[in-house]
Amino acid sequence: MPFGDSITQGYNVAGGYRAPLFHLALAAKHEITFVGSASDYSVPSVDGTAFPKNHEGHGGYTIEGSNGIAQFVSTSIPNYKPNIITLMIGTNDINGNVNVADAPNRLGKLLDSIFMGDPKILVVLAQIVPSRTDGTNNAIKTYNAAMPNLVSTRVAKGQHIVLVDMYTAFTSDANYKQSLLGDNLHPNQTGYNGMADVWFKALGPYLR
Repeated sequence: MPFGDSITQGYNVAGGYRAPLFHLALAAKHEITFVGSASDYSVPSVDGTAFPKNHEGHGGYTIEGSNGIAQFVSTSIPNYKPNIITLMIGTNDINGNVNVADAPNRLGKLLDSIFMGDPKILVVLAQIVPSRTDGTNNAIKTYNAAMPNLVSTRVAKGQHIVLVDMYTAFTSDANYKQSLLGDNLHPNQTGYNGMADVWFKALGPYLR
């Protein structure tokens, strides 16, 4: 279940990271499908194979609140029974200056609610991508820096969670603001392709 905000949804590029991730899985002869309550910003097919359009990416959403993705946990996990969740959330909290200092705590609560829904789920949690605004990026780096501890404390409890670094995947290209981002916050096609590579390296060992 791709879970997050407009970057998961695929804003700017239909299919977002989901389409190139599906391509990588097909090329490696793995079985994979996507689940969730939404199906917008998708493509009809990838490599001649029908594309699984569903996802749980919601444009403009934060971690919690009336426009928070936390509300979907209680329905999406029992309804769709995902084995793996790719989770990237927090961009709108940081960009919207929504109680930024508390954002890691809200993320931790979201993770706990996911594992309460199904303790067997594997969560692949992503440190969020940078923006084109340096001040925002300073806040993003602080938020991202809290994630390793969130992950290690849950691994110590026997929960299945791994962390991937989307931020460095972008900033390792000195020109990422133009080469990998389509606007201030959202990747372009090349950026989404790079995200898919990072997701797949983490997911590949768990796919059949």
